[in-house]
Parts: sequence; structure tokens; C-alpha cells
Amino acid sequence: MEKRWVLASDCNDAAITKIAEQLNIDRSLAQILVQRNICDFDQAKDFFRPDLDHLHDPFLMKDMDVAIARIETALSNHEKILIYGDYDVDGTTSVALAFSFFSQLTKNIEYYIPDRYLEGYGISTVGIDYANENGFSLIIALDCGIKSIDKIDYANTLGVDFIICDHHLPGDELPQAIAVLDPKRSDCPYPFKELAGCGIGFKLAQAYAQKHQLPKETYLQYLDLVMVSIAADIVPVVGENRILAYYGLKKLNTNPCEGLRALMEVSGKTENYSITDVVFTLGPRINAAGRIDHAKHAVAMLLCQVDGNALEQSELINLKNTERKTYDQDITREALALIGESDILINKKTTVVFNENWHKGVIGIVASRLTEKYYRPTIVLTKSNGHVAGSCRSVVGFDLYEALSGCADLLDQYGGHKFAAGLTMQQHNVDAFADKFEEIVSASITEELLTPMIRIDAEIELAQIDGKFYRVLSQMGPFGPENMAPIFVTHNVYLAQHAMAVGQNHLKINIKQQNSPIFEGIAFGLAEFQNLLQPKVPFSVCYTLEENVWRDKKRLQLNIKGIKVN
Repeated sequence: MEKRWVLASDCNDAAITKIAEQLNIDRSLAQILVQRNICDFDQAKDFFRPDLDHLHDPFLMKDMDVAIARIETALSNHEKILIYGDYDVDGTTSVALAFSFFSQLTKNIEYYIPDRYLEGYGISTVGIDYANENGFSLIIALDCGIKSIDKIDYANTLGVDFIICDHHLPGDELPQAIAVLDPKRSDCPYPFKELAGCGIGFKLAQAYAQKHQLPKETYLQYLDLVMVSIAADIVPVVGENRILAYYGLKKLNTNPCEGLRALMEVSGKTENYSITDVVFTLGPRINAAGRIDHAKHAVAMLLCQVDGNALEQSELINLKNTERKTYDQDITREALALIGESDILINKKTTVVFNENWHKGVIGIVASRLTEKYYRPTIVLTKSNGHVAGSCRSVVGFDLYEALSGCADLLDQYGGHKFAAGLTMQQHNVDAFADKFEEIVSASITEELLTPMIRIDAEIELAQIDGKFYRVLSQMGPFGPENMAPIFVTHNVYLAQHAMAVGQNHLKINIKQQNSPIFEGIAFGLAEFQNLLQPKVPFSVCYTLEENVWRDKKRLQLNIKGIKVN
């Protein structure tokens, strides 16, 4: 599917000139900084040199003082504490962090992850009953709980206290917990609103250590876990998250916890991790535990202190990931066949597919793959516990949650945000829901939104790219949402030699401009251009810059995202 190329709007020329001169950098790089609201030397210094001393005071978070006081009481009275978290990467890293930190202070502590299939998302009655029956008087819930009004009310009737550490948007009413830590509370003055769930757990540990004058290492040792949660939960890599991700990546690449070290080993990549590497290498493996079996195995791996045990746990997780891949590939193939065999489905502006035998743990991944293929709002449905469960994905610029709200009369439950959501319904409503969802989306989505887009940061000449250019560019990382790796466009380039198809549908090309060196480029999924690119025929490319390391030799390479023949 051909993509729209959209060049970033013009910036303040005076601001670009000023910061280019102050930092002695290429104007195109200065332009990118200004686009990202970095407009003077001090802002640039903070951006290029992240500093742990710039982390916010955790006690700025509403209810943090109450949470710490309740934990102090529990510790002094030798109460049993249960660390409770969600079954995805953010939830399992959160639980591992909080359990490990507070285990330094008490032995009366356990952790609990709900069963994805038997208990569902968030705080469960089963989990509360487990706490009550086993003498736990305090539950610290991470990455969930902000909308669990009735569950917290139930816990209160049993005398089980809750501290909620969540980062999701609250509803109109907050649960009646002892403390609710969530920067997205309307009454929370905490300056940074985009922490991941594990980030909230980190702030809780930081607050306790700060109040009790414990060494910073008691909580900084978990920066690699926090970074993994930031990467996997797709939160903005700006502000406090950028500081945490920067130092977390440093720790992952030099001295990771034993569980992550072992997982890196079984994954086949043991060094030079970026945020993207974490998203595609470590994240899916940690997630696979909860998708295929039980997420407690992921926590057990992350908590391993002994290398041998960690390797054993990580191999189990890796096995689950292999199993997950098989389900994922089989279901994606079946779903694509369903759509491909139906003219009606192909010509819709939405995709809704249902098969009662599909594995619930991978339908979210399948929904993402179908969205990549057809680029339209997509819902994959399967049977689960007597009802139909669905995973939903959107396209950039279209509010999926709002569209689901228009179908609420046909749904038992739904939740999520603009780009991703989950739902449940009765099976007899599936066809009516598919029709209504199509109707609502068709009435509001534009053809432009149904065309994938490449956002281009700057237009440059190949001659601008040298070692210094790349060094400055690489210091803009770690890259992620709201600080993505810059995409450049260069027009009127020529083949330096014939384009060559490699692997499965990829293209390898060497390109040049007048007065420029020759640059190697790899274009994933763009082998269709092999015969369209001819010597002496100019074309345009958009790309990110990366360093390719082969046999200890480093060279710059263009990772080509799009090609247009002039």
C-alpha cells in the first residue's frame, strides 16, 4: 500500500539559526530540535545530557505521603503485604520491582498476578479473596486498579487495604483505596503525567528510600525494569521517561538484572540494545508468558538472583514465545484468508473478523498485523468464557474508543484508548456489532486517514551526512513515541550500482548525489522497486540513519522507509 509522505511544518527560522550556532550543529538537526520544542542552550543541555538528579520529587504525587505512611505501618506491625499486578510487560516488571524493593524490608510479602483467562484484566474478586484467606491486610496494586471501584469496595468490607499505583486515565470516580497514585488524577500536581505503571512503582520505591535516607542504589538498581516497561507500554519517551529510559538502557547494556541478562542470551541478542530492540526482542517474550500460560513465570524470571535459575526460567519463557508465534502466524493466515475470500470484507472501511477457536492471548497481535496489511480500524474476535472477546486496533488520527462508544448498546464491556482497546459481547450480537461499527467508522473516517503516512522531519542532501552529523543525531536517543528517530527525505538521488533483492521482499541499494559519497541503503518490504530503479534515473528516498556493524567495522546505512521515482 502506497504511503503519504508528510513533511513537518516549517519552524521558527530565527530559533533554528540560534540553536544551530549555540550548539555548532547542522541546521537540519537544529530544525528537528526546534520541532521537538528544544529551542535554547539550556533545554538542549537537558535533552542531550539526561540527569537522574532531574527526576521529580516523588512526594509531589498526590497521596504519596499517605501510601508511604500505610506501608510504614504495615512494616512495623509485621503485616502481610501482597504485590498485585497486571499480566503484561508493564505489570510484570512493576511487580518484580515493587516485590524486590520491599523484600529488602520484610519477609511478609508475596506477589500475585491474575490469570488472564480465568480472572481477566485488573483487580479480581479471586485475587482479593486470596489475599483475605491468606492473611494479607495490604495490597499494593500496580498498573491496574484506577477503575476498580466495586472491587476496592469489596476489599474494604473484608478489611483488606489497597494502595493503587496506576497510570491509566481515571473515570469520574476514584476507588476508595487508602492511597491512589496516578499522575493522571485531575487533582494530582505531579509535573510529569506519562509514567508507565512500572514508573509509578519506581516512584513509590524512590519515595520510601528518600524518606528513610536509604542509598539511591536501593531503587536505581531497577532502572532496567523501568526502561523495559517504558519501551513495551509505548509511553512517550520524553521528560522523566526519557531520563529513566536513558539510564535504564545503560544498565541493560552493561549490568542487567540476572533475569533480563538470561532473556537476552536466549533471544540471541546480548548487547547494544535500543528501545526498538527491547520492543521487538524482550517485550514479546515477557508478554508471551501471560498470553500462553501464566505471567507469574515472567515475574519469577525477572526476580532471579542466580544466573542458572534465570537461564532456566528464560528458556521456559522463550519456549512460550515460540508457541505464541505459531498461534500468531496460524491465526493471522486464517484471518487474512477470511478477508481475502470476501469482496464484502475487502471493500469495507473496517475489519471485524470472528472465529470462536482462535487463541485469545494473541488476537491483539493479529489485530495489529491486519491493521498493517489493510490500514483501517480492526477488531479480532474469539470465544472466551462463554462470551466473545475482542482486541481492537486503530489507524493514526482515528479515535477508536469513540467509535466503540457508539456501539455500547451491543457490548457487555469495553475499555482502552484512541488507538487500542478491548471488548466483550454476547455471540448473538457479533453480526449486528460488525455492521454498526462499519457504519459509525464510515461516517467519520476520511480517505486520507485510511492511507498510511510517513512523517518526515527534514529534507537534506546526502553530502550533509558525516560522522559528526550521525553522532549528534544518535545523542537525540533513546527514541520512542514523541521522540521518534528522525526521518529524512532526499530528492534526486541516483543508483551507484544495480538494486538487488535480498531476503523476503527486501531491497539493497547503493545511492549517491553529485558531490556526495555513496551510501548503502536497505529497504525492507520494498523489493517491488527493483525494476523501477534504473541507472541515471533520479528518484527520492525517505529514511532513518543507522550504524551497521559487520565484523567489528562500523558504517552508516540508510534504513529506507519509502521510495518515489521522479
